[in-house]
Amino acid sequence: MIRARSLPFLALTVLALVALFATGWSSGVPVGEEISPGDTAWMLTAAALVLLMTPGLSFFYGGMVGFKNVVSTMLQSVIALGVISLLWVAVGFSLAFGDSIGGIIGNPLTFLMFDGVGGETSEALSPTIPLVLFAMFQLKFAIIAPALITGSFAERVKFSAYLLFMVLFSLVIYSPLAHMTWHPDGLLRNWGVLDFAGGTVVHMSAGFAALAGALLLGQRHSHKNRESHVPANIPFVLLGTGMLWFGWFGFNAGSALGANGDAALAFATTNTASAAAMLAWIFWDWMLGKKPSALGACIGAVVGLVAITPAAGFVTIRESIVIGLVASVVSNIAVHLKTKSTLDDTLDVFPCHGIGGIVGMILTAVFADGGLAEGEFSLFGYHMLALVIVSAFTFFGALALYKVVDFIIPLRVTEEQERIGLDLSQHGESAVGYLLAATVSSNGNGNGHTNGHSETPKPESQAVGSR
Repeated sequence: MIRARSLPFLALTVLALVALFATGWSSGVPVGEEISPGDTAWMLTAAALVLLMTPGLSFFYGGMVGFKNVVSTMLQSVIALGVISLLWVAVGFSLAFGDSIGGIIGNPLTFLMFDGVGGETSEALSPTIPLVLFAMFQLKFAIIAPALITGSFAERVKFSAYLLFMVLFSLVIYSPLAHMTWHPDGLLRNWGVLDFAGGTVVHMSAGFAALAGALLLGQRHSHKNRESHVPANIPFVLLGTGMLWFGWFGFNAGSALGANGDAALAFATTNTASAAAMLAWIFWDWMLGKKPSALGACIGAVVGLVAITPAAGFVTIRESIVIGLVASVVSNIAVHLKTKSTLDDTLDVFPCHGIGGIVGMILTAVFADGGLAEGEFSLFGYHMLALVIVSAFTFFGALALYKVVDFIIPLRVTEEQERIGLDLSQHGESAVGYLLAATVSSNGNGNGHTNGHSETPKPESQAVGSR
């Protein structure tokens, strides 16, 4: 057990040593235009905005879970900042944007340890900004993709197993998708498939991986017993939504890779679609006799942001209203159907990100130039083909990765660890303080209802082992 605990630190040490000596095998990156100060300034800002989305996601997810799982849920997002950042420098960027191997994946040795990734422009990848800035901008997308998945298995996944899954997902699923979609020689890009800022690469991949995770890990015990679930902190959800909406301007408008008209259009369509989706969600609920809730407004806004992502620079502002409205209603219905099933996608990742990404991908092929709205069928046909390929690849690929991880490290915590909560059982911490957690635990299970257990959570030194 002690040796197993040492492996992560040893792996990090080896990576640090490799960084001192490793060199890439790049055939040389043709330099693009002179660096544009305006484009560079905007892309530095956009990269920072996208980085902000991951802490925003942690608040968004953390506020939705029960109080005894707030810290663990938020950490599952934030830890991606560390893990994926180093993985991207080591080999991730090469796999996504290195010399193409059959249009499927990049050569892992092209930019090994960021060798050759510097302050010069790249003719193919970053014509007017430094290649290193392009690489860091793309890193922020790679960070948030696995973080999005965590909402599907919140409150029951072992932290160490999640870390391993995150690494495998980034290498095996995310990087090939990014290469196929965004690399100049990528398979899907050469088919003409349009994904302006990651509807396919980020949201569909995360959505289908989330579906696979929810199915494989099974239901939480509280969900299986049909116990009510009370979000820990709705103001956290509101704060997270604001941070996500703010950061999404960098996510979408930054994908123009310059301070130009495409960036301005993406900025406007992003805001408009999210506004339409927010109102559509609460008005749809209202029409069905439900109260217009803060939680519903926040979820609707995020669904709109998801749906407009692939289309942001390809559609008009008027069309973005339609995209936001349609995606919001479809995702709302999907969430309603999910609640009637036995699927325990804790925070509705697939109905919101998976379905939202699918709707956005389809409507991009409807409204973009050469799309179905203009009577053209080629673009729409390739989008439908890509939809099938991406869905199957991400779902079955993620399912296989979960099984590999579960073989090495059990994915799911024990029933006792789940009852105590992941904050204490996995991390020895509590969002509300140990004494308050112990008091509430003695009267209930942290999800707004009692369960008859009188045992209080134990401090870290006595907590149920999770490592």
